[in-house]
Amino acid sequence: MGMTGVNVAWAEGGPVILAQHPGTELDRQARLLVSPDLHDAAMQNERPVLLTGSGRLSDDPPRTALFVQLQSASLCGSAGCSTSVYLPDGRKWIQVLDSVSGPITITPEMHGGMHDLLVDGTDRWIWNGTTYTDTQATTQ
Repeated sequence: MGMTGVNVAWAEGGPVILAQHPGTELDRQARLLVSPDLHDAAMQNERPVLLTGSGRLSDDPPRTALFVQLQSASLCGSAGCSTSVYLPDGRKWIQVLDSVSGPITITPEMHGGMHDLLVDGTDRWIWNGTTYTDTQATTQ
C-alpha cells in the first residue's frame, strides 16, 4: 500500500482476516446469526470452528461489516468453507452477502457508496443499494 499507519487497512480495504475471537461481543453476535448452522452441525456431533472478521465497507457513514465463517466437515465442501457478510442495521444485523467461498478482499472501487468485494481473487460483488450482487451472475 505504500503508506504507514494503523488505519490504512481499514480505509484502503484489503484482505479480510478471519480468526477465532472466543468470548468477544462479535463472536457472540456471530453465533446468534449462524445458530441454525451450529444447531445442524451439533446434530451431526460436530463442533464447528467459528471465525469472524470485520471490515469497513463505507466511510460515510462508516459501516463496519461482520464477516462470519463456520468450519466443519459437513459445512465445508470441495470449494472450501463459506463466508457470509452482515451489516449493522440499528440493533440487528442484516445479511448482505450469503455463503461465498474463498478469501474476500475489500477493494478501493465503490458502487452506491459501498466498497466492492472481491471473492476468491476474481469474483467481484457490488452494492446495489440493498445487498451485494455478483457481477458474474448470468441469471436474475
